[in-house]
Amino acid sequence: MATLRLLTVAALAVASVRGTSAQSTRPTAVQITAMIVERTGIALPSPTVDTFKAGDPNTPVRGIAVTMMATLDVLKRAAAGGNNLIITHEPTFYGHRDDTDAMQEENDPVLAAKRKFIADNRLVVWRFHDLPHSMRPDMIRKGVVRAIGWEGRQSDTTGQVFKIAPTTLDALASSISKRLNSNGTRIVGDPTARVSSVAITQGFPGFATNRHALQLHEVNVLVIGEDHEWETIEYATDAISAGQLKGLIVLGHVPSEQAGMEEVARWLRTFITAVPVTLVPTRDPFRPLR
Repeated sequence: MATLRLLTVAALAVASVRGTSAQSTRPTAVQITAMIVERTGIALPSPTVDTFKAGDPNTPVRGIAVTMMATLDVLKRAAAGGNNLIITHEPTFYGHRDDTDAMQEENDPVLAAKRKFIADNRLVVWRFHDLPHSMRPDMIRKGVVRAIGWEGRQSDTTGQVFKIAPTTLDALASSISKRLNSNGTRIVGDPTARVSSVAITQGFPGFATNRHALQLHEVNVLVIGEDHEWETIEYATDAISAGQLKGLIVLGHVPSEQAGMEEVARWLRTFITAVPVTLVPTRDPFRPLR
């Protein structure tokens, strides 16, 4: 019943935004997001994190900023560019479900500063996480694969495993790092080890997903965004010691999925024409030591 209500609201909002085009008025944030949900062809899961995180959903939209993570830096650059609807892949307030109760009780100054900027600039923040990962193919992975240049090299039905020309672990890590603009790429394993079968699990899918990628496929190297060091990193270290894996490449969360949100922005431009859609990249928070 809840899903039916969601779809009904979405349908009404989509009809409304299509009507606004003829009236030469700006669509609201809720109308834009309803159109996006409809275009995915997927019903929002329940529960979902794909909800509004800040601002008034009924705000007329001047411009859309698509980003990997709605950091304060991103919000400032988005607002300076005339955008007031921020579509972010990852949380805005430091937790998967953007629960701020504890920080509010602590009168946290960072939370207060971010919320003040959002309010002062009348921004609206909406998360687009569950839906793009549920699309087939996964839209985030699709963008990452495009950026790396591995389209058509998938060697399994999950789209996680790729056959590449034999190379060294070090050369592979350097190539991927450069293409995805990762400042803090790290490797586990012998840099000179020869590899040709690669599994990718971008972002932070968790130990089970990473472990299964190694269990189900004969891969030489696993490329991840991030994970707890006592889980995937330790497991990969032991797999290398046992001769079952040659290397692990850790990119960092932001660069491992940023190209996916570039893909989202490209897709949105195919059907959102009433307002401009701009990619505002999230800066990699890490800097290499000099």
